[in-house]
Amino acid sequence: MAISVDAAIDIISNIKLKLKFEIIAIEEAQNRICAQEVIATSSLPKFDNSAMDGYAIIYSDKNNELEVIDTIFAGDDNHTILKENTCIKIMTGARVPKNTTAIIPKEDIQTISDKKIKILENVKEFQHIRFIGEDIRSGEKLIDIGDELNFAKITLLASQGISHIKVYKKPKIVVFSSGEELKLHYEKIQDHQIYNSNTPTLFARVKELGCDVTFIGQAKDTIEDIKRLVLNSLDADLIVTSGGVSVGDADFTRDAFNELDFETLIDGIMIKPGKPTIFGKIDNTFILNLPGNPLASALIFELFGKILIQKLLGSNEVHPAYIETKISEDFKTRKGRITIIPGTFNGVSFYVSKKRSPGMVSILADCNSLIILDESVEYLKKDSKVKILPINWKFFSKEKKDFLSNE
Repeated sequence: MAISVDAAIDIISNIKLKLKFEIIAIEEAQNRICAQEVIATSSLPKFDNSAMDGYAIIYSDKNNELEVIDTIFAGDDNHTILKENTCIKIMTGARVPKNTTAIIPKEDIQTISDKKIKILENVKEFQHIRFIGEDIRSGEKLIDIGDELNFAKITLLASQGISHIKVYKKPKIVVFSSGEELKLHYEKIQDHQIYNSNTPTLFARVKELGCDVTFIGQAKDTIEDIKRLVLNSLDADLIVTSGGVSVGDADFTRDAFNELDFETLIDGIMIKPGKPTIFGKIDNTFILNLPGNPLASALIFELFGKILIQKLLGSNEVHPAYIETKISEDFKTRKGRITIIPGTFNGVSFYVSKKRSPGMVSILADCNSLIILDESVEYLKKDSKVKILPINWKFFSKEKKDFLSNE
């Protein structure tokens, strides 16, 4: 029995997983999901240091002529202490003397002699000093379990002298197709046959989202052949296929699943397009069977499949986030079921795709986002607010959000 969109999302986002991990060099960790907490062991800056090339002074001496008593370069282990009416020439990044209360940029002083300077500009106490721990404090959590690693987080790791990091292994995804009326794109076809676009689409999309993906072939329209491919793939975290689960005489996928003790978690979703979507598991392998129509298959994967992938990756961000914008023109639709509408967001407005038939293949090549209309929506006036979900980049949140667009 078909369930609501919200119920389907709850089922997928709350599945229990035993994720595996590996340890890799931080230089190889881009776009991987962290499997450990990272706590700062070293404050940054590690010591009070100068933010400018200039002169370290005692603030109360700012109006006096100052004697230059030393020079400190970045990296020096210098412990000179300022005395009354003295200063120390200092370079950016160098540790400041303990009793320094201001740094004067070199362009703000007048040189009186080789050993004497006078300050020309107004001085603020503690100006241009970078204090210990003002960037990172020892004991502070830098990265959490489930955070996606990128160049900026790799910066944090390097700043703590961390060379290797524990990450979740990439999920193993298997894609296969069924339907003898379909031919793979590298095969010759006859006039009564069509190319299978779903399988390459799903293969490419899963790979784009950061998974290891394998294609294992095309099943014949028999229960035994579909079972053969499924049994061959039960070492995977997820099997993704499409079609073969309607009520037609040649739809053997459901029967094949059931003969393999398939645990059904979702059997249909009250959404348009894509109601005949099945999700479940055999042993520890999840199976997502998408609709056969190309656009319906791709759109359902963009909503539900991406949430599933986020879970399998180990991400702590699994709830679709959205960007609120306005619709570019009046839009009418048939109410009664939550509906996925593909289109294009240009940074200002959302433009609904003129073509939206579930069996089409050309639509998403020109779209970068989608909106999901509440079942009560019948008419959206131009400039009405809508919530777009990106297609061409991942946009997820740790908190669950209501991404349905309403009148």
